[in-house]
Amino acid sequence: MNMKTAYVHGYLPREARRLYDQADTLAPLLHAGTAYPAGSWVLEVGCGVGAQTVYLARNSPRARIVAVDHSEESLAQARAYLREQEPDADVTWRTADLLHLPFKEAEFDHIFACFVLEHLWEPGKALATLRRLLRPGGTLTVIEGDHGSAVFHPDSPHAHEVIGHQVRLQAAAGGNALLGRELQPLLSGAGFGNVVIRPRTVYADRTRPALVDGFTRNTFIAMVEAVRDDALGIGLTTAADWDRGITDLRRAAEDDGTFHYTFFKAVAVNPMS
Repeated sequence: MNMKTAYVHGYLPREARRLYDQADTLAPLLHAGTAYPAGSWVLEVGCGVGAQTVYLARNSPRARIVAVDHSEESLAQARAYLREQEPDADVTWRTADLLHLPFKEAEFDHIFACFVLEHLWEPGKALATLRRLLRPGGTLTVIEGDHGSAVFHPDSPHAHEVIGHQVRLQAAAGGNALLGRELQPLLSGAGFGNVVIRPRTVYADRTRPALVDGFTRNTFIAMVEAVRDDALGIGLTTAADWDRGITDLRRAAEDDGTFHYTFFKAVAVNPMS
């Protein structure tokens, strides 16, 4: 398994826009506490279109970042986006597969992976590969979501069903949309020590309009809506059932709705011996 497994969300321009919106909305939540010292070597794996790279560079302006992705098209978008957002950032871009990274053992002080492991057949194997690239005492930061944590009002079994279709499609593509809950055993099993998991919760209602738009509508619901054709194409649902579920899910973004989701942020250390 390599990073060329089908990316369930696709590579259309709307997905790049969703990733940028998601990063901007969630940066205070997900990047809080992540900053690397001046001169340190930082590897970002699965950087995609650079949505998270911008915040790594912004929060660690004197760190030396190497950003890797298997998609040359995504890397081209990432370069352009970083030039626009953080033109002075020290970032080197590399095209490579996660399981065959062109780096020496213990080459990096820190590694960052956000929304990457959820798309891999063998996340434990990927973590073991990353550990070899970390110096002893170096840190790995991993951020993943868990679609099973989505709780909303008004509740609806039809809305949960369309979320379930996205989960099933991601599994069929070789991923796991419920990976957040597994981070601690995965990291420990790959040989990391001092594993600390911190849930990062998003809660949105009409008193938090920026989160209703930025997360409920433009991140989560947009992600689910994007798999409609695939779900219908393989017979997971009918058009009528899909439309009913999406309509119910959108109620969570109305004035009388609420939406809750949990991300899991893990920091772990490569043991000294």
